[in-house]
Amino acid sequence: MSQHWVSFSAEVVPQTTESLIATLAALHNQGATEVNLLLSTPGGSVMHGMNIYNIARSLPFKLITWNVGNVDSIGNVIFLAGAERYAAPLATFMFHGVGFEIPQAQRYDTAMLSERLEAIESDQKRIGSIIGTYSSLNEGDVVDLFKIASTKDAAWARQVGIIDAIREPEIPPGVPVHSFVFQR
Repeated sequence: MSQHWVSFSAEVVPQTTESLIATLAALHNQGATEVNLLLSTPGGSVMHGMNIYNIARSLPFKLITWNVGNVDSIGNVIFLAGAERYAAPLATFMFHGVGFEIPQAQRYDTAMLSERLEAIESDQKRIGSIIGTYSSLNEGDVVDLFKIASTKDAAWARQVGIIDAIREPEIPPGVPVHSFVFQR
């Protein structure tokens, strides 16, 4: 078995997304059979998070995800890509509704606002569907999570099936660890 560990502690933006996907693809090309993703993220772009999720799920190696700090916002979707999912005892998961940034001095008309609202609702539906698929939460539970913007602990995540167990990651000696360092 070819096992690798990847540490990703960053916002989900184009640069970090491309780096993570490139690393996962390289591991696949090297014949990795198992990849453990150590994840801590404040979230970021829905589009980029969905991209990571879909590519990570498509690769043939076993992906195991670990919440090693905070998994927030779209980070939850990335986390749920794992075939097995674990959280460190003090890890948290934060959920909130989708929004968008408004550039300064931009004019909005009803058509543009309608388009933005439709995009937000579509993104929330996609994210909610993934959360519902990989947990015991129903659609109403997920809608409530989005409305109240709440942070949940590892015990709650275990109770609703988001994680398989609460445990610290243990990287075996000699197993490769890949880490990212991004300019801030």
